[in-house]
Amino acid sequence: MVSRRSLETATAILTGAFGAAVVVSSLDNGIGWSAAGVDAGTFPFIVGLIIFGGSVFNLVKGWPGNDYAVLNPSELKRLAILFVPAAAYVGLIPLIGIYLASAIYVFGALSWHKRGAWFFAGIAAVATALALYLIFELTFQISLPRGLLGEALGF
Repeated sequence: MVSRRSLETATAILTGAFGAAVVVSSLDNGIGWSAAGVDAGTFPFIVGLIIFGGSVFNLVKGWPGNDYAVLNPSELKRLAILFVPAAAYVGLIPLIGIYLASAIYVFGALSWHKRGAWFFAGIAAVATALALYLIFELTFQISLPRGLLGEALGF
């Protein structure tokens, strides 16, 4: 079981790490004033401090009295059913490109949800990849990631 305290702590640590990363990276751009005005890193530095401060506040506020269970094993299983395929989809994009990864994701999601409606899932998967290509590549002329497979095939 997952307690509310552990979720609050994990969220505060993740957002705090993000805020700290923003603060550190903005120091490379310079903070303060220069002859041209405000340095480029000043605004990101302030935003990073606000994010980090809010994370510390949430950590302190969320720690006491929040030790009851929020997610039981069945809810964790339902969450994993949503999260694992989405994480695999994102992980496949650099390897096989967004078009093929999207087609595989849509095919898998629809065929699992419809319990074997492979023909419908296949049509939807091809339509999704085709729609992504038509909308982004041809209409807006925005090149989406083609991955290592696309590079190997010469796309």
